[in-house]
Amino acid sequence: MAISLGSNGNSRRPGRGVTALADINVTPFVDVVLVLLIIFMLTAHVVEYGIDINVPKTQTTKGDTKDLPIVEITKDGTVYFGKATPRLAELAGMIHQKYGNPEAVYLRADQETPWNIIAQVLSTLSDAKLAVSVVTQPMERHARR
Repeated sequence: MAISLGSNGNSRRPGRGVTALADINVTPFVDVVLVLLIIFMLTAHVVEYGIDINVPKTQTTKGDTKDLPIVEITKDGTVYFGKATPRLAELAGMIHQKYGNPEAVYLRADQETPWNIIAQVLSTLSDAKLAVSVVTQPMERHARR
């Protein structure tokens, strides 16, 4: 912070022409804001999904970003709907209760999940007349040969 009294070198007339100029140094404020922004950017993707699931990689993926329910299956076979772990018989009811009558459901399953549990979830959602879109991850360009 700097204060200038505006003295022009003439000390015979005190009080005349004296102005107080207060400047605020914003550099520390900008530094703190930038550090907070970097921290937010680094942690935002971690907060997005709390369940660690490595979805399978495919050659083609469809970039679909509709607001649909997400059912997740971990590699140990635990089924999640949001933060809840419903039984398969309750899954469709929970989806309809929270989303009304959605047109489809996203299924995020870990690539190491046993096929048996994935088939059971698909069957349960199909019986509830819900279309299922499986979430995958695109392969890197050099791996597509």
